[in-house]
Amino acid sequence: MKMGYANMMIILGIIAIIGFTEAQLMPNYYAHSCPRAEEIVQGFVHQHIPNAPSLAAPLLRMQFHDCFVRGCDASVLLNITKAGNNDTEKLANPNLTLRGFDFIDGVKSLLEAECPGVVSCADIIALVARDAVVTIGGPWWPVTTGRRDGMFSNESEALQNIPPPTSNFSSLQTIFASKGLDLKDLVLLSGAHTIGISICPSFLNDYTTSLAMGTAKTHHSTVSTQPTSSQENARRLPTTQP
Repeated sequence: MKMGYANMMIILGIIAIIGFTEAQLMPNYYAHSCPRAEEIVQGFVHQHIPNAPSLAAPLLRMQFHDCFVRGCDASVLLNITKAGNNDTEKLANPNLTLRGFDFIDGVKSLLEAECPGVVSCADIIALVARDAVVTIGGPWWPVTTGRRDGMFSNESEALQNIPPPTSNFSSLQTIFASKGLDLKDLVLLSGAHTIGISICPSFLNDYTTSLAMGTAKTHHSTVSTQPTSSQENARRLPTTQP
């Protein structure tokens, strides 16, 4: 899967995430404590993503969702917190469709065997997201490391911070502005973490509204959809959602 203009969108989107969530990180943070850390991550990604290229987008989306709540601290991975709370971010509605947790676990197992207790899950998420995008033909970008894993994770915070797909433009601007992000960041992050693919429910409401008004924008063009029957409307729907 090759990307042209989307390459720049992804790079800028990830830089935006890094910019508003992290500080005092450095390149090759594990150079002395776990010298092969990034090599191990890259090797695992290069071994498995070619067999499941559609997983690259969910892995990038996982970083997006993790970083939007309390910064990039891997709290999205927690099933239960240190305090015993099991109403974690993972159970929030926006995160119920996240995929790739087993993939992250696989990388973590290899790193624990190499350097027990050294490499944070937060850094693993960031490195995996970058390497997965590169593996499917996207751009490479520098990932600084040294993140610390969070011990707090709350479902309600994820609901409050992750923009739902039903958000209108004004509410999206407000949500992103609260993170120190501007309109360009909004466009870049919204598109980049899907790598051009999304699920139909994210668009279905707008699409059916367009159908009711008599026109709908398909993947190729705007078509008339004045209904003669429900079967006719179904026939006009594109096989690929816009």
